[in-house]
Amino acid sequence: MARLHSDRRGSSGSKRPMRKEVPEWVTLKPEEVEELVVKLAKEGYQSAMIGMILRDNYGIPDVKLITGKKISKIMKENGIYPEVPEDLLNLMRRAVNLRNHLEQNPKDLHSKRGLQLIESKIRRLVKYYKEKGVLPMDWRYTPEKARLLVE
Repeated sequence: MARLHSDRRGSSGSKRPMRKEVPEWVTLKPEEVEELVVKLAKEGYQSAMIGMILRDNYGIPDVKLITGKKISKIMKENGIYPEVPEDLLNLMRRAVNLRNHLEQNPKDLHSKRGLQLIESKIRRLVKYYKEKGVLPMDWRYTPEKARLLVE
């Protein structure tokens, strides 16, 4: 796949192994894994970080293999998933940090362009989430709203 805002090709990444059954070294039961996910989510971790913690500290290679559900689905079932999806929230966090940088460095033209690209991605993602029904139809991105959500 090519990059979104450049003419260069994307870099290829590693692929997860195609595994259909739970490895024999995993000793935790599905209920215990779900409890761990809920506990970590209540501590304030995002789903990507929860997956890394489970992989590194508990030896769980894939939550979906064990429980049959993704981490975000487990979080939604327990009412801990954030109102704004995590990928959108991360982009908004980047935009807020870049705006703070531009307040101190108003002549940084490269960062201004980067902010335009990030906000373009945000608008595109908001449009997608409105179509899917994840966000309400009257939800709009504004820098002030982003600052409030991030902080």
